[in-house]
Amino acid sequence: MSGPKSACKVTADSSLTDTAQAASLSALQPKVLPALREYPSRLFVETTTRCNLKCRMCVKQTEGNCIVEGDMPPEVFAALEPALPTAEALVLNGIGEPLIYRGLEKLIRRAKELMPKDSWVGFQSNALLLSEARAVSLAEAGLDRICLSMDALNPDTFRMIREGGEVADLEKAFRALTRAKAQTGSSLSIGVEFVVMRENALELPDALRWAAAKGVSFAIVSHLLPYEEQHTASIAYDPNTDEAVQFFQLWQERAEREGLDLHRYFKILVKYLRARTPEEQRIVDLVQQMKDEAHERGMFIHWNNLLARDEAWAEELGRIFAEAKAVAAETGLDLQLPVITPKSERNCDFVDKGSAFISWDGGVHNCYFLWHQFSCYSSKSKKYVKPKVFGKLPEQGIKEIWNSAEFRSYRMQVLGKEYPICSNCNLVPCEYTYTENFEQDCYANTVACGDCLWCMGLFSCLQ
Repeated sequence: MSGPKSACKVTADSSLTDTAQAASLSALQPKVLPALREYPSRLFVETTTRCNLKCRMCVKQTEGNCIVEGDMPPEVFAALEPALPTAEALVLNGIGEPLIYRGLEKLIRRAKELMPKDSWVGFQSNALLLSEARAVSLAEAGLDRICLSMDALNPDTFRMIREGGEVADLEKAFRALTRAKAQTGSSLSIGVEFVVMRENALELPDALRWAAAKGVSFAIVSHLLPYEEQHTASIAYDPNTDEAVQFFQLWQERAEREGLDLHRYFKILVKYLRARTPEEQRIVDLVQQMKDEAHERGMFIHWNNLLARDEAWAEELGRIFAEAKAVAAETGLDLQLPVITPKSERNCDFVDKGSAFISWDGGVHNCYFLWHQFSCYSSKSKKYVKPKVFGKLPEQGIKEIWNSAEFRSYRMQVLGKEYPICSNCNLVPCEYTYTENFEQDCYANTVACGDCLWCMGLFSCLQ
């Protein structure tokens, strides 16, 4: 590929083979890393892609998505059974609503027979089909965790986000689950998932307090992945990395001491038809000094995003998250919050924990992001995502697919954590990661992690 590379580091370290890298990584820990074990430690199994809701921000409602509706055949799950005796977790959902799958309890029961005692089985749900009888059925089958979608407490906000759903349905589901636990003696853990947006962020603390009063023991909060351009205005997170924000704040403090406003920089640049005032020139010079230092330190900085940063909103979201933490401490809720600004230090929980993702049709994948084909908006630009498929069950065995040279090499690259920070790069959207057919990033990696919002700590899920 050709194109500007002044802000990119193009390198491919081939001095170590995958085997040597694996040995080096394993030597750092007394136990074998989950990503390098004989079988995957965590299995994400898509029982169905069908759903009983049409949420406006769901990938299935996106024009041009390539998601085919279907249910997992029994033979696909049966092909996973060799991996269950060593599995730490089994999450039974993907794009669709798991409660639609008629054989759900049968899968749970079979998994509990084969999995270790300290492992768990769970799934996320919109709760509409969670009657009292179904709650008892799930508890008796041995379900360990269930996470219900709750993106608002206000009924109008709830309806806007989850078209066809009601807060009353959620309350009914909590009541059914609590009674089922008491009736069966189950230790089922009940949780909620809250996708935070600008429209619903203020409701988060009250929603958590309300859920805790209904018997909820854990909560997962995640940011929004917009699949349509119109939804980008709902994003609540700051696109600048934590490292970039800390760096900028030091320069901003210096500018304030000198009586300068750095946010005027781009307005000054467009005034090319008249001479700059001395104050304007000082601002331009100071920003240039800031850029020079960032370059010397090898930092990725997206100057437009940084100078246009909504500091008031970032502070407000910080206050909301702090209040949410206080509610969790008060109620004993196990709360998982995302970051407000993307992490500069990357890591992939999916690879680190030895995860494999299985589509309803048997395709085996490496992570949530590369599970299906769709388009979305990242860094305010349209991004095309194609699934990474390493094999198909039951045509191949799960052990064979997991230990294939291609899948193992992919995990080794991710464990190396040598990705660019795309969200903070001035060249975004670039020809590397925003092409319809991703081949490599500007570091010559063939893993599409440089622009992954899970790696940045912005997205969370049941895992």
